[in-house]
Amino acid sequence: MTTFYLIRHGNTTAGSMISGRNRGYHLSENGQNQAKRLGERLANTHFDAIYCSPLERTMETAKAIAEKHNMEVQILEKIIEVDFGDWTGKSFDELESIQKWKLFHTFRSGTRIPNGENMLEIQTRMINEMEGIYNKFPDGTVAIVSHGDPIRTVITYYAGMPMDFMLRLNISTASISIITVDPWGAQIQCINDTDEIPELKKKG
Repeated sequence: MTTFYLIRHGNTTAGSMISGRNRGYHLSENGQNQAKRLGERLANTHFDAIYCSPLERTMETAKAIAEKHNMEVQILEKIIEVDFGDWTGKSFDELESIQKWKLFHTFRSGTRIPNGENMLEIQTRMINEMEGIYNKFPDGTVAIVSHGDPIRTVITYYAGMPMDFMLRLNISTASISIITVDPWGAQIQCINDTDEIPELKKKG
């Protein structure tokens, strides 16, 4: 059985905009504290490998975990953030007036980001990487430090959920979701564990 710790990076300096795959966005002060806390929480968890996407925010988060284990972080290109295409660099306020942005949030399975990815492509690259890791560590425990939507696609895949329901899954910054995979199938052990009860804000 392979145990996957799916970890989203900590808060970043990007603010209210789509940073996407742009470089130069690091963990904010809050994000650095989150990463440090993750490292402390996982200090007694044995990992056979720690992987992260090639962006600064994931590398910095993964490093805080790896330091507690005297391990090297391995970069995996295919677990990178969504390719947000034409939406990269736009603020959320700008995107609210774009009809396709609204469609993207209600019909994820069939909406391609302009000059970017669709969800099936993201899910395919993520699952392909996880299957490769499963074959490499069939009895291991592995940390994968990635991004919100890529992690959601993994959970929907193993849960057998329609991709259009993926936004029902909250994947907070610095959260841990755990999935175990063996020859008989997969089990979701936890989703979005931040070691605290979230403060829920009312909409409207």
